[in-house]
Amino acid sequence: MNGATTVSELTRTLRDGFIETLVGLEPDQWVAPSLCSEWRVIDVAAHLAWAPVLGIGAGAAAMGRHGFSMNRMIARSAVGWSERGHEAILAQLRDNARTGATPIGMPPVAALADAVVHGIDVRRPLGIPAQVPAEVLAPLAEFSMATPWPLNVVVGGSARRRVAGVRLVATDSDWTHGSGPDVLASTEILLLVLYGRPVAPDHLTGPGAPVLLARL
Repeated sequence: MNGATTVSELTRTLRDGFIETLVGLEPDQWVAPSLCSEWRVIDVAAHLAWAPVLGIGAGAAAMGRHGFSMNRMIARSAVGWSERGHEAILAQLRDNARTGATPIGMPPVAALADAVVHGIDVRRPLGIPAQVPAEVLAPLAEFSMATPWPLNVVVGGSARRRVAGVRLVATDSDWTHGSGPDVLASTEILLLVLYGRPVAPDHLTGPGAPVLLARL
């Protein structure tokens, strides 16, 4: 995958898919827990709706209200935004998909990461199957591992440190990363690892799996 155009196209496709998933949810599913420990499904959706269009002034004010903690600001803002309701959330998500909105100061791949990873955050707890395109793994892995502290707190912490000393091997594509004992997993599971989400032990195989599991 090369170029911002392809990233933008993938982002639009995955954003549209996330909207379709939300439209099909029952009321109790909207308030079910997501993989993000502090967020329900509706909070994840609200974050994806309004984080990409949060302006500099509003963002600075929100940081001030939350003690200049980026994690706290992001977590609590999403919960507050969720009170705007399903229809407002869906309308903003549709607008973001149409305009290609990206969080301020972030590259286009950040919007792709949000669409993919937060989509997984919602689907997996609800048992909704979907196929994550294998072509997203390389750019999202690179983005997660290249993002420095303190910005990496919003992408699951230090992915580079988490996967150091093992070789990640995708079982559904020819992507690999690193050196050391192999850890084999699907694209979706590798993204969960890279972005600091919980992973069941039986989702990772290979001689390096125990090393990596001890860090999760």
